[in-house]
Amino acid sequence: METVLAFDFGLKRIGVAVGNTLLRQAQPLTVITVATNDARFAEIGALVEAWRPARCVVGLPLHPDGAEHEMTVRCRRFANQINGRFGVPTVLVDERYSSAVLGQRRGEIVDDEAAAIILQQYFNDYAES
Repeated sequence: METVLAFDFGLKRIGVAVGNTLLRQAQPLTVITVATNDARFAEIGALVEAWRPARCVVGLPLHPDGAEHEMTVRCRRFANQINGRFGVPTVLVDERYSSAVLGQRRGEIVDDEAAAIILQQYFNDYAES
């Protein structure tokens, strides 16, 4: 059994979810809301230390036709930074339709739930049985 952390990267917030390869069920964990890059990676480092994931999953935003955009590049960089800073293999998962299933109300923060959807998609589509 391996633990997996997932991230829904955003410029203001980063949603985090956790799951494992035995149960293959994602659970929302937390939302990182600190402003500076150093503070963000300090919080991520604390999560990596606490959960000791075998890998991390990062949602990869794309246009509906699959074309990349500015946030795609930022998410790739974020995934590379997780791998480089913490030595944890990182997988990118297409997140194009993950937010469509969230019934978000105005002002509600659902980034951790979005991360759980991304992680569940990883378990369903990418992780080995």
